[in-house]
Amino acid sequence: MDGTTVLAHCFEEHRGQLRAVAYRMLGSLAEAEDAVQEAWLRLARSDAQEITNLGGWLTTVVGRICLDQLRSRSARREEPIDDTSLPDPVIRPLSGPDPEQEILHADSVGLALLVVLQRLEPAERLAFVLHDMFAVPFDDIAPVVERTPAATRQLASRARRRVQGASPAADPDLGRQRQVLDAFLAASREGDFDRLLALLHPDVVLRADAGTLVRGAAASKVVHGARAVAEQALTFRRFAGSARLVLVNGALGVLTVPDGRAMAVMGVTVADGRITALYILADPDRLAGLAPAAPRD
Repeated sequence: MDGTTVLAHCFEEHRGQLRAVAYRMLGSLAEAEDAVQEAWLRLARSDAQEITNLGGWLTTVVGRICLDQLRSRSARREEPIDDTSLPDPVIRPLSGPDPEQEILHADSVGLALLVVLQRLEPAERLAFVLHDMFAVPFDDIAPVVERTPAATRQLASRARRRVQGASPAADPDLGRQRQVLDAFLAASREGDFDRLLALLHPDVVLRADAGTLVRGAAASKVVHGARAVAEQALTFRRFAGSARLVLVNGALGVLTVPDGRAMAVMGVTVADGRITALYILADPDRLAGLAPAAPRD
């Protein structure tokens, strides 16, 4: 094999981790792929023989690309990101040789964490993602964020406090998740308001993102509290027949597919037998590129 072929093979060995880094940084699957491709172009233009740790070099390069992208977003955005904005969910069917192993998938960081990450400042997000999630030393991150290692450590520490304070605890057991979600869907179908209340944590939060074209309309909203969320859940009954259980970022969720077309995907956070958070993406443009073909249990 020639040098380019060997280099491409080495790059492919790191693609999964690079994609995972970019997804956590950007919250967009398409943009994450673009960032990984840009990293390959930069590697191809570099003197690869001078790189002693290819994985570490590529990880910091992807981090720099994503940081530039986040800063560009901030410069273009007229208003700060609002509470209804959701990252791209990773949707996978339940069918497979061992669905519970999906939670180990590189992209299976929870939606709750991604929602918090996208509200961090770009440099905080980079420091937290690279150090806390991928064990990149602060000495390597510091040049990317143009700070000293000590200041970079403070960025990660500040981000960590925000993440720990805002990201709800979750039960990782798919069986227990399914019991709660099945009961929630049944109560919604039957219009059982009291049962819905019992399945929702008192401080549950529902976030619904219908897309940028209708942001601010009734379809995009943040709803707080069990009673208000239960009232919203009663409206789900008309779509109950087209609801399919799927894996959403490694946890149980629901994909609504009337007439075989994805209309909405809902991720949930379950803790201590109750739902603490619901995340609904109903943006038709984004769903068209994310959802698998109408899976069935």
